Amino acid sequence: MKEENQNVKLCSEAVFRSVFDTNFKVLRNFLVYKFRGDIESAEDVAQNAFVKLWENCGIIQPEQAKSFLYTTAIRLSLNRIKHNQVVNNYDLQFRPKSSHKESPEFLMEETELKSLLEKAINDLPEKQRTVFLMNRFDNQSYTEIAASLDLSVKAVEKRMHQALLSLRKVVKNV
Repeated sequence: MKEENQNVKLCSEAVFRSVFDTNFKVLRNFLVYKFRGDIESAEDVAQNAFVKLWENCGIIQPEQAKSFLYTTAIRLSLNRIKHNQVVNNYDLQFRPKSSHKESPEFLMEETELKSLLEKAINDLPEKQRTVFLMNRFDNQSYTEIAASLDLSVKAVEKRMHQALLSLRKVVKNV
Protein backbone atom coordinates (compact mmCIF):
# COMPACT_ATOMS: atom_id res chain seq x y z
CA MET A 1 0.00 0.00 0.00
CA LYS A 2 2.82 2.39 0.85
CA GLU A 3 4.52 1.75 -2.52
CA GLU A 4 1.23 2.39 -4.33
CA ASN A 5 0.78 5.73 -2.53
CA GLN A 6 4.22 6.91 -3.64
CA ASN A 7 3.43 6.08 -7.28
CA VAL A 8 0.14 7.93 -7.10
CA LYS A 9 1.97 10.95 -5.67
CA LEU A 10 4.20 11.20 -8.77
CA CYS A 11 1.13 11.02 -10.99
CA SER A 12 -0.54 13.84 -9.09
CA GLU A 13 -0.35 17.15 -10.89
CA ALA A 14 1.12 19.01 -7.89
CA VAL A 15 4.00 16.57 -7.39
CA PHE A 16 4.71 16.32 -11.10
CA ARG A 17 4.71 20.14 -11.36
CA SER A 18 7.20 20.25 -8.49
CA VAL A 19 9.46 17.72 -10.23
CA PHE A 20 9.14 19.71 -13.45
CA ASP A 21 9.92 23.06 -11.79
CA THR A 22 12.90 21.58 -9.95
CA ASN A 23 14.47 19.75 -12.89
CA PHE A 24 13.45 21.27 -16.24
CA LYS A 25 15.85 24.20 -16.39
CA VAL A 26 18.83 22.16 -15.14
CA LEU A 27 18.04 19.33 -17.55
CA ARG A 28 17.62 21.74 -20.46
CA ASN A 29 20.93 23.45 -19.66
CA PHE A 30 22.65 20.07 -19.47
CA LEU A 31 21.23 19.17 -22.88
CA VAL A 32 22.35 22.46 -24.43
CA TYR A 33 25.92 21.14 -24.16
CA LYS A 34 24.97 17.88 -25.83
CA PHE A 35 23.48 19.87 -28.69
CA ARG A 36 26.40 22.32 -28.80
CA GLY A 37 24.32 25.38 -28.01
CA ASP A 38 21.10 24.43 -29.82
CA ILE A 39 18.61 25.59 -27.18
CA GLU A 40 15.55 24.61 -29.22
CA SER A 41 16.67 20.98 -29.56
CA ALA A 42 17.62 20.89 -25.88
CA GLU A 43 14.18 22.13 -24.86
CA ASP A 44 12.45 19.66 -27.18
CA VAL A 45 14.36 16.72 -25.73
CA ALA A 46 13.83 17.93 -22.15
CA GLN A 47 10.09 18.25 -22.78
CA ASN A 48 9.99 14.80 -24.37
CA ALA A 49 11.78 13.36 -21.33
CA PHE A 50 9.07 14.84 -19.10
CA VAL A 51 6.40 13.37 -21.39
CA LYS A 52 8.03 9.95 -20.95
CA LEU A 53 8.13 10.53 -17.18
CA TRP A 54 4.42 11.35 -17.16
CA GLU A 55 3.64 8.29 -19.27
CA ASN A 56 5.53 6.16 -16.72
CA CYS A 57 4.56 8.00 -13.53
CA GLY A 58 2.66 4.97 -12.29
CA ILE A 59 5.75 2.77 -12.19
CA ILE A 60 8.43 5.29 -11.17
CA GLN A 61 9.05 6.29 -7.57
CA PRO A 62 9.25 10.06 -6.97
CA GLU A 63 12.87 9.76 -5.82
CA GLN A 64 13.72 8.06 -9.16
CA ALA A 65 12.28 10.86 -11.28
CA LYS A 66 15.51 12.83 -11.73
CA SER A 67 17.53 9.76 -12.70
CA PHE A 68 14.80 8.66 -15.10
CA LEU A 69 14.68 12.11 -16.69
CA TYR A 70 18.44 12.26 -17.29
CA THR A 71 18.63 8.71 -18.63
CA THR A 72 15.70 9.30 -20.96
CA ALA A 73 17.01 12.69 -22.07
CA ILE A 74 20.44 11.27 -22.86
CA ARG A 75 18.91 8.49 -24.97
CA LEU A 76 16.62 10.90 -26.79
CA SER A 77 19.47 13.35 -27.38
CA LEU A 78 21.73 10.65 -28.81
CA ASN A 79 19.01 9.74 -31.28
CA ARG A 80 18.54 13.37 -32.27
CA ILE A 81 22.30 14.00 -32.58
CA LYS A 82 22.63 11.01 -34.90
CA HIS A 83 19.74 12.32 -36.98
CA ASN A 84 21.26 15.81 -37.13
CA GLN A 85 24.59 14.36 -38.28
CA VAL A 86 22.86 12.64 -41.19
CA VAL A 87 21.09 15.89 -42.11
CA ASN A 88 24.32 17.90 -41.83
CA ASN A 89 26.28 15.43 -43.96
CA TYR A 90 23.60 15.61 -46.63
CA ASP A 91 23.59 19.40 -46.43
CA LEU A 92 27.39 19.58 -46.80
CA GLN A 93 27.33 17.39 -49.88
CA PHE A 94 24.80 19.52 -51.71
CA ARG A 95 25.62 23.03 -50.47
CA PRO A 96 26.67 25.35 -53.31
CA LYS A 97 30.27 26.47 -53.17
CA SER A 98 30.79 30.18 -52.58
CA SER A 99 33.68 32.22 -53.88
CA HIS A 100 36.47 33.22 -51.49
CA LYS A 101 39.53 35.40 -51.79
CA GLU A 102 41.72 32.75 -50.14
CA SER A 103 43.58 30.24 -52.22
CA PRO A 104 41.94 26.87 -52.84
CA GLU A 105 44.77 25.19 -50.91
CA PHE A 106 44.16 27.39 -47.87
CA LEU A 107 40.42 26.72 -48.00
CA MET A 108 41.01 23.00 -48.31
CA GLU A 109 43.42 22.96 -45.36
CA GLU A 110 41.07 25.10 -43.29
CA THR A 111 38.14 22.79 -44.06
CA GLU A 112 40.19 19.70 -43.25
CA LEU A 113 41.44 21.14 -39.96
CA LYS A 114 37.96 22.25 -38.99
CA SER A 115 36.48 18.85 -39.73
CA LEU A 116 39.35 17.12 -37.88
CA LEU A 117 38.77 19.30 -34.82
CA GLU A 118 35.01 18.81 -34.94
CA LYS A 119 35.49 15.06 -35.22
CA ALA A 120 38.04 15.11 -32.39
CA ILE A 121 35.63 17.05 -30.15
CA ASN A 122 32.76 14.71 -31.08
CA ASP A 123 34.98 11.69 -30.37
CA LEU A 124 35.85 12.89 -26.87
CA PRO A 125 34.18 10.90 -24.12
CA GLU A 126 30.88 12.51 -23.14
CA LYS A 127 32.11 13.82 -19.78
CA GLN A 128 35.26 15.38 -21.27
CA ARG A 129 33.34 16.92 -24.18
CA THR A 130 30.77 18.49 -21.86
CA VAL A 131 33.46 20.08 -19.66
CA PHE A 132 35.46 21.23 -22.71
CA LEU A 133 32.44 22.87 -24.37
CA MET A 134 31.29 24.53 -21.16
CA ASN A 135 34.77 25.99 -20.59
CA ARG A 136 35.84 26.92 -24.11
CA PHE A 137 32.56 27.87 -25.75
CA ASP A 138 30.54 29.16 -22.82
CA ASN A 139 33.53 30.66 -20.97
CA GLN A 140 32.52 29.04 -17.71
CA SER A 141 35.12 28.67 -14.98
CA TYR A 142 36.01 25.29 -13.55
CA THR A 143 34.15 26.26 -10.38
CA GLU A 144 30.99 27.10 -12.32
CA ILE A 145 31.23 23.86 -14.29
CA ALA A 146 31.79 21.85 -11.11
CA ALA A 147 28.71 23.41 -9.53
CA SER A 148 26.43 22.81 -12.51
CA LEU A 149 27.59 19.20 -13.05
CA ASP A 150 27.76 18.42 -9.32
CA LEU A 151 31.47 17.53 -9.47
CA SER A 152 34.58 18.59 -7.63
CA VAL A 153 36.80 21.23 -9.23
CA LYS A 154 39.59 18.61 -9.39
CA ALA A 155 37.34 16.30 -11.43
CA VAL A 156 36.60 19.14 -13.84
CA GLU A 157 40.32 19.95 -14.10
CA LYS A 158 41.12 16.31 -14.85
CA ARG A 159 38.43 16.01 -17.52
CA MET A 160 39.58 19.24 -19.16
CA HIS A 161 43.22 18.11 -19.08
CA GLN A 162 42.33 14.80 -20.71
CA ALA A 163 40.23 16.54 -23.36
CA LEU A 164 43.04 18.94 -24.21
CA LEU A 165 45.55 16.09 -24.45
CA SER A 166 43.30 14.28 -26.90
CA LEU A 167 42.75 17.39 -29.01
CA ARG A 168 46.48 18.23 -29.04
CA LYS A 169 47.22 14.79 -30.50
CA VAL A 170 44.90 15.59 -33.41
CA VAL A 171 46.42 19.02 -34.01
CA LYS A 172 50.00 17.65 -33.80
CA ASN A 173 49.24 15.14 -36.53
CA VAL A 174 48.10 17.89 -38.93
